[in-house]
Amino acid sequence: MRTKTFAAAALLAAASLTLTACGSGGDSDKPVAVVSEEAGTEKAATVLDKPFEKPDLVLTDTQGKKYDLRKETEGKPTLIYFGYTHCPDVCPSTMSNIAVAKKQLPKAEQGDLRVVFVTTDPDRDNPAELGKWLKGIDPQFIGLTGDFATIQAGARTLGISIDAPRKDKNGKVISEHGTQVIAFSPKTDGGYVLYGEDATVDDYTKDLPKIVKGANP
Repeated sequence: MRTKTFAAAALLAAASLTLTACGSGGDSDKPVAVVSEEAGTEKAATVLDKPFEKPDLVLTDTQGKKYDLRKETEGKPTLIYFGYTHCPDVCPSTMSNIAVAKKQLPKAEQGDLRVVFVTTDPDRDNPAELGKWLKGIDPQFIGLTGDFATIQAGARTLGISIDAPRKDKNGKVISEHGTQVIAFSPKTDGGYVLYGEDATVDDYTKDLPKIVKGANP
């Protein structure tokens, strides 16, 4: 796979991302997600020469228990994504792509991989809702919820912009959130690979065997 190499600091500086509406079709009862995407992200994997630090987040998991992200994922290959369960397309498709690719790994590596879904809509995504939604995708995926300001600050450290959900003039729920997936190395715990929303099942299937070992895709 072709990759791009950028400094994490440069990506943070480029956090003024273009807003694109997704799921805009349908009736007014169906939520609309407005997602942030980087310009020119035609290549799936972006390898960072200066990895991100893992967010210092202590949130609540789908069992209602405290989850210290750094502590619980230390030394484990980890993928982190910020999204919400009412998203009609990008969030479920991204998580489903990762789930399908994960199943191609050997069982032991599947058990080591941590896939963390942090909600950007904590008012609606309580532990029970998160658990129900993720169970339909992959029961091993980790769902986290908590205070919105805390989640927003954690996302910002990864150059991911999110805004609180709101209703538009038609009563549709709109959420603004970056669609990047960040992969963290089990060797250094640094976030060294970034994926955009165009990453496919094949992209993740090719890359995960290397990511679980902390190698560059």
